[in-house]
Amino acid sequence: MLDFKRMIEEIQQTIFENGLVVLTDRMRHVRSATLGFFYRIGSRNEPANLSGISHFIEHTVFKGTGRRSALDIAVEQDRLGGNLEAFTTHEETGFAIKVIDDQLESAFDLFSDMLLEPAFDNKELENEQRVIIEEMKMTDDSPEELLGELFSRDFFPDHPLGRPIAGTPETVRSFGSDVTRSYHAQDFNSQNLVIVAAGNVEHERVVDMANRVLTRRPDSVSEGRSTAELTTPTMAAPIAIHPKPDLEQAHLVIALPFVSAVDENRYAADLLANVIGGGMSSRLWQKIREDRGLAYSVGTSNAMYRNCGVFSIFAATSPEQVGEVLDISIDELGAIVSSGITDHELDLAKHQARASILMSLEDSAARAAALAQSEMVYGRQIPVEETLARIDAVTVDDAANLAREFFRTESVAFTALGDLDKLTVDRRRLTIG
Repeated sequence: MLDFKRMIEEIQQTIFENGLVVLTDRMRHVRSATLGFFYRIGSRNEPANLSGISHFIEHTVFKGTGRRSALDIAVEQDRLGGNLEAFTTHEETGFAIKVIDDQLESAFDLFSDMLLEPAFDNKELENEQRVIIEEMKMTDDSPEELLGELFSRDFFPDHPLGRPIAGTPETVRSFGSDVTRSYHAQDFNSQNLVIVAAGNVEHERVVDMANRVLTRRPDSVSEGRSTAELTTPTMAAPIAIHPKPDLEQAHLVIALPFVSAVDENRYAADLLANVIGGGMSSRLWQKIREDRGLAYSVGTSNAMYRNCGVFSIFAATSPEQVGEVLDISIDELGAIVSSGITDHELDLAKHQARASILMSLEDSAARAAALAQSEMVYGRQIPVEETLARIDAVTVDDAANLAREFFRTESVAFTALGDLDKLTVDRRRLTIG
């Protein structure tokens, strides 16, 4: 049996005077260690003329420092033998590497050098501009990703959440050395940085590593500015059909505003989304894929930002079947608004959530990510025992109340991409209930 009390005791935190947060989660029974540097900076923090610069910085910190060339960084990454991931979202930029525990200090030195003292050489930046523009072309060639960008643009009009995380070719080409270095110094700073380590790690050792960096290179750890307050978007309810006749399948998304990451109803929201389309036994999977064979891929997602959220249904199907998939999905939302969900459905979703949470505890990478997420979103570590209790406390009435509050006809957004010149969708077809 898991000792939740012991797990809580193994999590330790140190906050430096300059705002840097160091968190560790000790797992004594493993030989791995995951190190993460997470910044409270993402694409929604960027002004329009610098759209994509966080993603650009995520790429270009790998292109050399005062001590290491780009090749040196690549060689050392391979030598560590770990799995390195770097990513940019709307609300954070993260770097994480999973290594054997005796390589933790080497990994820390690599990350601190890359992230605190990047060279931002103009020639390297120009090369990476071309790489990122090629990445954008890959998105244009991927219908699922392209649909996501088109949907976000229409759903979040005139708001940073509606912009592509990678920016545009025009903005990316403007990111020279001076612009990139200035943004990095102002926003990728200690006030916005959370360093996490999970696995066979000792808190004091990780704090000592951070302290040595701060002491040895104080000028490289700018205090800069803290994350600006996020503006709450006004969400639209667009109906948009984007022609792309060269696609064999049509891709669609049905979406509605939903709860935010800090909403007390977030546990009920996740369970409701799972009942609708979160697994093979979910309503949409059974009705669209199993009963009628209309799609290979169908499901739901629940995107929670710090001050808003989006519930969405996604599917890919033949163009002539889009209308049927749409009608089934809308009917199912209406059925939940009028009749709610069953105790059996809720119990099954709870079991899925519990299994996912408990199995993630075996992985140092998952636990490191959870440390950072809890700190950046909630400002505290949420014990696993609390999360499981909050999930278990959700009732069918909680789910029904959420559906009645958010699943409204006037709020439904619909976006589709494909060979859809014969498809007609108006607000009446999106009527819930």
